[in-house]
Amino acid sequence: MTPEEVRRNAFAMPLTSPSYPPGPYRFVDREYLIITYETEMEALRAVVPEPLEIAAPQVKYEFIRMPDSTGFGNYTESGQVIPVTFEGVAGGYVHSMYLDDDAPIAGGREIWGFPKKLAQPSLNAQKDVLLGTLDYGTVRVATGSMGYKHRALDTARIKASLETPSFLLKIVPHVDCTPRICELVRYFLEDVTVKGAWEGPAGLELFHHALAPVAQLPVKRVVSGVHILADLTLGLGEVVHDYLG
Repeated sequence: MTPEEVRRNAFAMPLTSPSYPPGPYRFVDREYLIITYETEMEALRAVVPEPLEIAAPQVKYEFIRMPDSTGFGNYTESGQVIPVTFEGVAGGYVHSMYLDDDAPIAGGREIWGFPKKLAQPSLNAQKDVLLGTLDYGTVRVATGSMGYKHRALDTARIKASLETPSFLLKIVPHVDCTPRICELVRYFLEDVTVKGAWEGPAGLELFHHALAPVAQLPVKRVVSGVHILADLTLGLGEVVHDYLG
């Protein structure tokens, strides 16, 4: 293979059989359980990178089922998003993500810089409860629950919340293990159609784990629980701050 062929064919790794196809990436019937909770401000300051500013001492713990996604297939995800502002605009900083499918782990890390790790999340309805769990190996790391569809929410308001910007810290090491890329990335969800949204009583437990440290942002009080069903496209990102520049 000539250098010209390498440049022409290079998209992702491995060169001759990338782990995922090029985007755009469309998600159909994407289902969320989002539990917002109060936490300790000092714990947030220790993990949120400037120039992002912390909007409130809160975290959104998410369990997400993605049964039909372009190129990535059928998988489940769980993690934490921290409400922040950037240049006065409200958004969310994606702090942690755990999922059970290689393609979106590779694609999410390589393209955008999503903080994805392999684990075993789940989201399903059990009688009158929507239940989300996260296991790392055989160890339970998180359990979230919500009364199933107790009250319908305004879908226009939910759509607007999904369309706010999200932020990621993309880190790619050099061959000598120094950072070659260290950037703050902004992305948006696009072409969002909210098929339904509900609220209900919610509970959340986080457990300490050395390699899945979700409990380092401890739960002081659960604020709300929201259940969303939507179709959307995951937009590509843009660099808004270069830490090496």
